[in-house]
Amino acid sequence: MIQPIPIALFLALSMAIGWRVSGRRAFLVVALLWLVYSVYEYLMYARVLCSGDCNIRIDLLLIYPALLGSTLWLAVAATVRAIKRRR
Repeated sequence: MIQPIPIALFLALSMAIGWRVSGRRAFLVVALLWLVYSVYEYLMYARVLCSGDCNIRIDLLLIYPALLGSTLWLAVAATVRAIKRRR
């Protein structure tokens, strides 16, 4: 089974590096979103935020689209900006 916590931490670190390199605040915001999600996911895994059966996760129907949408938006915006700089 794929564990979401290491993936979320990797994405948070990647976005933080993007923020340090580019200085764009959007990278920092998305990095913080992924970091908050990884802490939330850990608390769910440790059964702090759920009491017993945490197999059916309706919350992910809202969380995943928001995280993936913001990450894709940032990736597209950064790519477009890099292409415009080269011209």
